[in-house]
Amino acid sequence: QLQLVESGGGLVQPGGSLRLSCAASGFTAKYYAIGWFRQAPGKEREGVACIGTAVGSTNYADSVKGRFTISRDNAKNTVYLQMNSLKPEDTAIYYCAADQFGSGTYYCRAYEYAYWGQGTPVTVSS
Repeated sequence: QLQLVESGGGLVQPGGSLRLSCAASGFTAKYYAIGWFRQAPGKEREGVACIGTAVGSTNYADSVKGRFTISRDNAKNTVYLQMNSLKPEDTAIYYCAADQFGSGTYYCRAYEYAYWGQGTPVTVSS
């Protein structure tokens, strides 16, 4: 059974950092595209960062470029989202998702992904 479990969310002051983890079980994550998405109250779910199966294939939302980094640890079957220089507008529930696409292709749109974790809340506030 394919399962994704997020962790690492919490309350942080503006300018602070958090590292989110997405632990995969029931499948080998390195063969799947993995995306981090977020949803703030009253807003649609948006893609934050996604990583494909090919080395170096990453994609970031403009709002987080230079601040967030997505990475894989294949030995731990886990994908991380390192978030630095956090802003109040980064406050949201963060979800990771997984799916397989053809020939190294990957997407960073929520509706493309079939498998989802339960989410972890991130609050950026002083």
